This record gives sequence, C-alpha cells and structure tokens, in this order.
Amino acid sequence: MSNFSFQLVANCSQTQARAGVFSTPHGIVETPRFMPVGTLANVKTVTPAQLADTGAQMILSNTYHLHLQPGEKIVAGGGGLHKFMAWDGPMLTDSGGFQVFSLSEMRKITEEGVVFRSPHDGQMIKLTPEKSIEIQNILGADVIMAFDECPPYPATYQEVTAATDRTYRWLERCIKSHQRLDQALFPIVQGGVYLDLRTRAATDLAKLDMPGYAIGGVSVGEPPELMAQIVRTTAPLLPRNKPRYLMGVGTYREMVIAIAAGVDLFDCVIPTRWARHGTAMVQGERWNLKNAKFREDFAPIDETCHCYTCSNFSRAYVSHLVRSQEILAYTLLSIHNITELIRFTQAIRESILQNRFLTDFGHWMNDPQKDLE
Repeated sequence: MSNFSFQLVANCSQTQARAGVFSTPHGIVETPRFMPVGTLANVKTVTPAQLADTGAQMILSNTYHLHLQPGEKIVAGGGGLHKFMAWDGPMLTDSGGFQVFSLSEMRKITEEGVVFRSPHDGQMIKLTPEKSIEIQNILGADVIMAFDECPPYPATYQEVTAATDRTYRWLERCIKSHQRLDQALFPIVQGGVYLDLRTRAATDLAKLDMPGYAIGGVSVGEPPELMAQIVRTTAPLLPRNKPRYLMGVGTYREMVIAIAAGVDLFDCVIPTRWARHGTAMVQGERWNLKNAKFREDFAPIDETCHCYTCSNFSRAYVSHLVRSQEILAYTLLSIHNITELIRFTQAIRESILQNRFLTDFGHWMNDPQKDLE
C-alpha cells in the first residue's frame, strides 16, 4: 500500500485530538476533515467544479446504489469513478453495508451475505463480501469499505454480538477478495451501544494492521450521549498511525466530540439534504430561509463566509429562490452548507496546530443544542 500514508503533524496536549495528512493516489486529505456525500456519483445539485471551490478534498459514493444504477461496468466503461463523474480528488466508496440497516424491510441476512429486493424493478439482488469488494474494485475509489452488518438501535446484546462477529468474518472474506493495491480497504468497528463489544471489535481489528479504520453503526437512532460514549471508547483503541473515520456523522457538536477522541474523517448528507429544505447552516445555527424575516434581508447568508453563495447573493435573494422552489436555491445553499462544515473542520485543524483546541472548541461539547437535530 505504498500509495497511501498517514502522517500526524500535531496533537492536542489536553485531548486525543490530532491533525494529520492522509495521502492517497489522487491527492492528500488534511485532517480532521468533513467529506461531502455523493451517493450516486454526484453531490446533489453541485457540480465538481463548485464542489472543489468549497474546499472539499475527499468525497463519497455508494456501492449499493451505483450497482443498481448505472452499474459498475458502465462506470468502468467511463474510465472509472473519478473520470466518470469528473472528480480528480480522493474518493471513498461505502460497501453497501449501511443498506443492510436502512433497507431492513427489503432484505434478508445470512452468513453468505444479504439479499435485497431492488427498489427499481423488484428483482432480488445478492450482495456478499466478495461481491461488494468486486464492485468497489471496478468502481476504483481510493478508499473502499469492508462489507459489514450494521445493527439497528435498539437491539439486544445477543443480536449485536451476532452482527459484530459476522462483520469480522465478512472482513476476512473482504481481505481475501481485494485485488487492487491502489485502493485502501478500511474495516469497520461495529458493536452497537455495548462498549465491551466495541472494545473487543476495535482491539481485534487493530491487530490486522489495515491502512485505515472506520467506526460504524452510530447515528442509527441512539441518543447523542450514547454515541459520544461509543466514540470515546472506540477511537483511542484504533492504531494511532492510521486514519480514523466516523461514518455518517456531520453535525458540529458530534464532530468536535469525535475529534477530541481522536477521529480524523467524517461524512454526512446533512449539508445537501437541509439545503433541499431551504435551510442554511450558519456558525452552529440552522436558518430556515423561508422565514419572513429574510425576505428583505440583503446581507450575505454568513458575512464571515467567502463561498460563492455568500460572496455574490443576499439572504433575500436565496429566500426568494427557496420560496419560488427554484433549483438554483438548492445549489446555492448546498455550496454554502458544504463550505460551512469544511470551514468548521479546517478551523479545528488550525486550532490543533496551535494547541488551542479546547480553548477554541471545548464549549461545543457542552451544548446539546449544537447538534442541530
């Protein structure tokens, strides 16, 4: 895996927070870092050029959804995922394991894998560890994820134990199936809200010396305090010299808590999802641009933000677009919201470099309202 490296450049003297540089075949990722989600090889309503302007360095796509549409062979025919979607920076593909959780009414789990009913035509689709890796090898992202079973919340100790053990067995099959040295395979720590299972899973995975590690099975309905316990227990157990990725998390407070525990990478659909509902993320607040107070407000959405939206348009204009249900509204808000979360993690990185993390961001960990959920 000579194409990949992770270098720590600074550590917080009071917490586990760290700043690093993750090198991939398509460039570097300065950590800690928020990664926008492009499920179907696009970040919704945003072009790759606009995405680059937000400061995005690494983005995500999804194996399950791309397998259904347009199919990995078509992506390969277009030159692989990077060329197909005209993104030349680092990319990560999820394995389809999250769909084991999210599509629970449409699938059946066995030791062999998972059988899904296609939402497009109703046909049965079998996804195994081997098939997930095969698809991801064809898609060609820099980082690929092991196929895992994400248990729901709540679930019994016995159910989560079974899912955690199966995730490890599936990982062994993923490792055997992985064919490309220019792709880094990350295993995923499961274990639900049971800290002893999380500890065992993290310890077992750390022994495998993988190029990076992910913490999965959070943000699936558990209370925020339980998520914090999971991350604080799990992250320090993972190898210090490898990137740590917390899957599906992207609110301000959650990221600060996780960074304090030693997490490096994050992803979440919130910036674009909220944009499609007319919502702007502004320095820890959630603004509904449909509100009457914005109709004649000619200031930028955020006067401290230098994104394309804030540099060119007023709150009144974006409010008008939202009220008119113009597609441009969703593009402008997506650009701003993505920029906002990337700026936030960039500012955290700078605070770690200056050993000011707790001074500058410690207050975020103590205010539940900062979750914006």
